[in-house]
Amino acid sequence: MARGLILSSPTLTATTCLFASISKTPPKSFNLSFGLKLIHHHYHLIPSPCSFSVDSSPSQCSIDISKYTETFSRRMAMAGLKPHHRIGQLLFVSLIFPAEKLNLFCKMQIFAQLALGVSGGPDSMALCVLTAGWKTAGADAVTSENGGFIDGLLAIIVDHGLRAESKEEANIVSHRVSKMGIRCEIACCDWPSGRPKQGQLQEAAREMRYQIFQEVCAQHRIGVLLIAQHADDQAELFILRLSRNSGVLGLAGMPFTSQIFPTYTQSYREVQANQGILLVRPLLEFSKEDMYKICQGGSENWVEDPTNQSPLYARNRIRMVLNNLSSSAFKFELQALISACRITRTYVDQIAYSLIRDAVVIKDHGYVVIDLQILCPLKVEDICLMKFLSLILQFVSQRQRQIRGSALKLLMDYIRTFPCKNSVTAAGCYLCPDPGSRGSRVLVCCCSNGCAFPLKIEYFESQSQGQQGCCVANELEKIIEAEKSYANHLVLDASDVHFLDVNPELVLTEAKRLNIIGESTYNSIFALQKQETAHFRSKTEVISDSASKHGVTPFSKSLQPGQFCYFMDRFILTWKLKNNIDNDKLSGLVDYEMDLGEETRSLCCTSCVAGNNKVPEVRHMIESDWLYLAELSKYPLSKNFPQYEVKSVNGTKQIMDRTSPCLHYASVSAKQALRLLKSIPVAARRSLPVLINQQGQLLSIPSVNFKHCPFLMVHMEFKPKIPLGGGHTHSYSKIVT
Repeated sequence: MARGLILSSPTLTATTCLFASISKTPPKSFNLSFGLKLIHHHYHLIPSPCSFSVDSSPSQCSIDISKYTETFSRRMAMAGLKPHHRIGQLLFVSLIFPAEKLNLFCKMQIFAQLALGVSGGPDSMALCVLTAGWKTAGADAVTSENGGFIDGLLAIIVDHGLRAESKEEANIVSHRVSKMGIRCEIACCDWPSGRPKQGQLQEAAREMRYQIFQEVCAQHRIGVLLIAQHADDQAELFILRLSRNSGVLGLAGMPFTSQIFPTYTQSYREVQANQGILLVRPLLEFSKEDMYKICQGGSENWVEDPTNQSPLYARNRIRMVLNNLSSSAFKFELQALISACRITRTYVDQIAYSLIRDAVVIKDHGYVVIDLQILCPLKVEDICLMKFLSLILQFVSQRQRQIRGSALKLLMDYIRTFPCKNSVTAAGCYLCPDPGSRGSRVLVCCCSNGCAFPLKIEYFESQSQGQQGCCVANELEKIIEAEKSYANHLVLDASDVHFLDVNPELVLTEAKRLNIIGESTYNSIFALQKQETAHFRSKTEVISDSASKHGVTPFSKSLQPGQFCYFMDRFILTWKLKNNIDNDKLSGLVDYEMDLGEETRSLCCTSCVAGNNKVPEVRHMIESDWLYLAELSKYPLSKNFPQYEVKSVNGTKQIMDRTSPCLHYASVSAKQALRLLKSIPVAARRSLPVLINQQGQLLSIPSVNFKHCPFLMVHMEFKPKIPLGGGHTHSYSKIVT
């Protein structure tokens, strides 16, 4: 949400027709070059003494935006998006509303296929103009049943709550966007740790804004989010990263499309449909000046944020200097340099994903194996190998951001050594030779000894996903594939790519040598870089409090029956006690000549370590767990022993009745589990989840199908939040014991 709205005074060529007004114009209909007429929802706006706007009236300004609409349509197609896509889902309401009101409510619920991040500024208002026209082109998407709104669009307006008047301003923007025919939702920020510090305000607000975008999209089951970032934003980011000594991949700026994945989970439905959110930036070809023209062409008002004028923030300082460097040659050459960096990043991505496809195997126990016999002979450029390693480490560690810096440099020599002989820990991952490979393969697993991350467990309830949820996921997957097909048409050769082996400090020099930029542009960028570097001060990273807010719980919390647990962002766990034993579970007990009558079955769980009134906890597997399995598997079959003593993982002695069916079952289960456990490298075992009771006694190791009691049913699914490379084609395993 734009903060502190003031009268705008943009520098536009041939634009003298703007005048300030309070937003109280009557509802209107307007024509765009898409050949449609939008029916607007009527609102009566209350003028605010502190909220001003620019009014673009068609009678005073007539700007043809057909070239913008054509470019926008082309960019949306490049993202794999078409106006008819159903990338959302009708909300389930049968349990919320009585039957007599259900039909009326369903008529009001529209498939929110696309979300738009809207602040009310010229950028996001231009995005609304173009998206509304694109969505309704050639379709009767605005009907009276929809309340005058365009079917399939939802504008998300974030009220940061950092000023007293922010709520009123959010309402004004909502009214304006609603008049365009776009349904709106205002989301308010919650700052549990108090207002962010002044120097960190913009960064913290951005983090909170994207967190809210994810929450709203998850709530409405929206798979695509449009953001109004444009070419001038790219230029600012280039200078900012250049002053921070970023490499060429960072200098490439914001990608046209990217994916963001949830940092927390509210329901099992979200886990099953975890396609992430496709973030699309369709305005990257447009300039800031274009934003104003689109708003004028659509006769739409916008607001300006006075904090954008504060030199306290780096982006503002860079923006003001770039505005003064307004020559067309400078702007053209700067964008050409950014474009060259983006081409380099595209090439690096292609090589990295090709290496993943050819040399990487994902194991369903949560670790990765890299085949050095395939990787090492390829003589991959360092920058491509670093990107490859970054994607692998991000997947295994489940970090939200890709790994950069010293951790990758540490691994470069390690991964190039053939055969591999040593082990190394980096970025929360443990790398070692894959057992039995004689160093020809490298195993990469999560480092679970506390050196990287604390134990992270989320608890959430089950919700039925339904058939529509599957359709949404499938539709989004098709969109991702369509977008990739455009990128795959661009096959790059290393000879056509610049900066592959250039030191980050020499990117500008190399660009001048290649005549991408001239001497004047080089001097201007270098001076701006030097100026901003002088302003740069290291900051403590803003840490989100979303963990405590959304259910990342301490180790000691119990997992209730039927409740779901997300373990270290990798495994989904749930359990329950059954009333009877399945026949297939009894097959291993037949040879023990045991009494398996109904009375014995019903008493079984009262004597085993599970117990009817106990609930388990979850932790990492430790070495004593498989030692316990080995001891349990030695259970004597002789009837001469009325009792059997087993040492539990916490060192206590556990006495079990010789005639307990659970003890027989646990022994058989332990023998079978040990055979499976041999196929899992020791390093990878330590990141697997196990269930224990409150006394620390082992109940279940679902990854190897071990459980202490046949009445105990455990479901485990390997479902990492962040797929390898952000892809959508990986299939993961489910284990039910």
